[in-house]
Amino acid sequence: MSKTAKAVSCFKEGFSCSQAILSTYAQELGLDKDTALKVSGAFGGGMAGMAETCGAVTGAFMVIGLKYGKIRPEDEESKRKAYALVKDFVKRFKAKNSSIVCKELLGCDIGTPEGVKMFKDKNLINTLCSQFVQDAAEIIEQIL
Repeated sequence: MSKTAKAVSCFKEGFSCSQAILSTYAQELGLDKDTALKVSGAFGGGMAGMAETCGAVTGAFMVIGLKYGKIRPEDEESKRKAYALVKDFVKRFKAKNSSIVCKELLGCDIGTPEGVKMFKDKNLINTLCSQFVQDAAEIIEQIL
């Protein structure tokens, strides 16, 4: 199974978009799956269900950080590389989806009761959200 298919499958099992992305790549980057699921758990739904930055996007940022983030204060090269890859990721994700903001991507604000109703009524979790997870995983595959 490809990493992209794995991420989408994880999402469809009931994990959040951020959890699906980070947990798919975590083990190969030195983080066990359970810890990855815990760390990324609060980022789903556009950061704790606030409909801000898409969880698939923040999950991808965490993957980039795990692979390229700096671990020594003086390591500015690693920081520059991670920042450049995050910017590249955002550029590619926006090219596919026009935004990285959950409420803009969904066309509703899941941080409100009305938005949650619309989200459920239109089954956006199975249409749009799973597509965003797939897009994020495909882009990660390209840039890593």
